[in-house]
Amino acid sequence: MNLVNLSTLIIPFLVALIVIYAIYKKINVYDVFISGAKDGIEMGISIFPYLLAMIVAINVLLKSHIIEDFLVLLKPVLSCIKIPMPVIPMAIMRPISGSSTLILMNDIYVNYGVDSFLGKLASTIQGSTDTTIYILTLYFGFVGIKKIKYAMWVGLFADLIGVIASILVVSWLF
Repeated sequence: MNLVNLSTLIIPFLVALIVIYAIYKKINVYDVFISGAKDGIEMGISIFPYLLAMIVAINVLLKSHIIEDFLVLLKPVLSCIKIPMPVIPMAIMRPISGSSTLILMNDIYVNYGVDSFLGKLASTIQGSTDTTIYILTLYFGFVGIKKIKYAMWVGLFADLIGVIASILVVSWLF
């Protein structure tokens, strides 16, 4: 049996193991599954307004082209301190949207190559930063935390440090 066949059997094996354990413990597997599915649907419905608000905000930000205008202002400063411009949109978008950042990173891969300096830098930024605004909007909103000011500033500061550290480390190593 090769590794590909083994990987296709892992999830069915785990499901069978859980069902066998539940039967051993005399738990009605079907009723517990249905209860969990109902809870999942309720959670999805309760998260929906937060997701919708975030999606609308991201679309307004992207369609207004404010990021491009901001980059025009930053270009002279960033070129003086040798920060590559192609990764800046990714660094700006990363706290807002992971999916958008993946698209921007893929564009860097296509245009400059995966093993290029910019490809390595984009990968490092992707791995060393987080989707701070997404986390605050979705998770904090879902649990009802209203005072997010300090969490937002700490998260965005950590993202900034992640971008700066990525640039320094990748420049030093490559």
